Amino acid sequence: MWRKGIWIGTISGLAIGIYMWLVEELTAIKVYILLMNVDFIPVIGDIDWPAPVEWLFHLIISWAIGMIYCFLLRSKQNSTVRMQWILAFVLSAIAFSTYFPLTLLAIKDTPAVTNMTAIVLWAAGHILYALLLKLSYNLKDSFS
Repeated sequence: MWRKGIWIGTISGLAIGIYMWLVEELTAIKVYILLMNVDFIPVIGDIDWPAPVEWLFHLIISWAIGMIYCFLLRSKQNSTVRMQWILAFVLSAIAFSTYFPLTLLAIKDTPAVTNMTAIVLWAAGHILYALLLKLSYNLKDSFS
């Protein structure tokens, strides 16, 4: 179960990270910086981390979400297709809601808490995350 959680967390986490990077490159709205930002966390926030380490932090969170997803779907009764979709969107909605505290806590320049374009882009990324969380869960792979 934990291996499958890491697998789906990796797929979903890479997709949202790449999406946010592309969006930021195309629009200059700093949603990728917001996604990768840890500057508000005591001790580790004082370090200017290289991009691969920021990606590792991001993937650790995504792995945790993937493992929670798998854990909650561990029984046949809970693992209906409908429940898989609902749970994927609930977990992604929770992750989406981090836009507000992350924006308020950030020291780096990030989008304003009232920036509707950034909020829509952030939401779209988290919808993508939910879609891939559910779809990758059902891939026939060796991580089942």
